[in-house]
Amino acid sequence: MSLDREEGVRELDGKVALITGGGRGIGRGVVDRFLEEGAQVAIVQRQKLEPVLSGHPLVLGITADIADPQAITEAVEHTVGHFGGIDILVNNAGMMFERSIEEIRLEEWDRMMAVNLRAPLLLTQAVLPHMRRRGGGSIINIGSIEGLAANPQHAAYCASKAGIHGMTRAVALDLGEAGIRCNAIAPGWIASDLSDDYLASQPDPDAAREALNRLHPVGRLGLPLDVGNLAVFLASDRSGFLTGEVIVLDGGRTARLPLPF
Repeated sequence: MSLDREEGVRELDGKVALITGGGRGIGRGVVDRFLEEGAQVAIVQRQKLEPVLSGHPLVLGITADIADPQAITEAVEHTVGHFGGIDILVNNAGMMFERSIEEIRLEEWDRMMAVNLRAPLLLTQAVLPHMRRRGGGSIINIGSIEGLAANPQHAAYCASKAGIHGMTRAVALDLGEAGIRCNAIAPGWIASDLSDDYLASQPDPDAAREALNRLHPVGRLGLPLDVGNLAVFLASDRSGFLTGEVIVLDGGRTARLPLPF
């Protein structure tokens, strides 16, 4: 059986996607690819969209704080009212802070879990009846390689992403009979404004970038587009037999065993 597409056919024509945090970084890579593949896209985030997105005929911008359960309900209903339904949910929005174990404050922990872990659950619950009416759907959670391993001072972030990975598998089991698939992407180091700023802050930025590239067998950092390409596949009918998986997208970084020299 050939997996080649017919010329001119777009992967997501006729599909409606809700993407959290889609205005920048990884989320923007997903949004750009979804639009290229013909999807109608609702972008939910705290900041207003830049004009190139807010003026796009296939984009609905919704300003909301997904730590607020009521805002989640309203965002989903706004999307359905505007586009007529929801086929794809991408739980991308997240936050991160660095604290040692003894320094983590309760309010920080609670905010992290509200955004990174609770919001994806509530969004899944909110889109479920609409996906059922459409005969199925695809839920894509953005996890992290830090849900599989850890960096110093990232206990809260690692916990939230490990939770996303576990919830992905459970949702896939619970919703499979409804034709709803759920998978997670666990990105490694993805180039962004924040990562550029971090590298620029090092004593020798060029050497730091070269060292970072060497961590990756493919010889480079990931791009938002790389995540977007995988998200298109997971959202499309071509991945119809794929569910409950956490797919590591890190250029081979975590496949490499460290050497003592």
